[in-house]
Amino acid sequence: MNKSLIALMALGTVIAAPALAQKLPTAATIFIQAQNEAEYLAKDLILTAKVHNDEGKIIGDIEDLVLTDDNRVEGVVMGTGGFLGVAEKKVGVKLSALKFGEKDGKPYVSLPGVTKEMLNAVEPFKRAKPAKTLLERAMEKAQELSDKGSVTAKDAYEKAKEQAGPAYEKAKEAAKQTYDQAKDAMKDAVDKAKDAAAPAPKQ
Repeated sequence: MNKSLIALMALGTVIAAPALAQKLPTAATIFIQAQNEAEYLAKDLILTAKVHNDEGKIIGDIEDLVLTDDNRVEGVVMGTGGFLGVAEKKVGVKLSALKFGEKDGKPYVSLPGVTKEMLNAVEPFKRAKPAKTLLERAMEKAQELSDKGSVTAKDAYEKAKEQAGPAYEKAKEAAKQTYDQAKDAMKDAVDKAKDAAAPAPKQ
């Protein structure tokens, strides 16, 4: 390699060094110290918020946000109907359709003009990807805890599985109770049908 080429390469390194230094992120360009009065946290105002109709009755709760590819909030996923998440219908709602305010000093979210009939008629929200299973979430939690360095991967997995356990066991118990009730109801119906179909005793 000749001297002039080496000199050009060295010069290029010297010129590029300040440019690279300028592009490196700093704590000031990465982190947010605090929210200002014009900002809000999604968990405080949107996520898990109860949504009310025009009469002030709760018609659902916000479970997730729908984001565009440029990270703009397009809408929300609202769970409606059902009981404790069972037989719940999830519908997509445009962010512009929701009204955010305050009532009794607390955030208040409403969906003006929406009736029970509209909620029953609208198509359920369709996900692009299937929801994660309990095991997948437990594995992700284990990886997260492991990455944070607080515990080993094995301990993290066991801890995440333990946290997911009560919810899983509760859901399993509820499903078993529902099945047992349905089985008992079916047995009663069969017994009554048999009694009705049996020939009357001769006098």
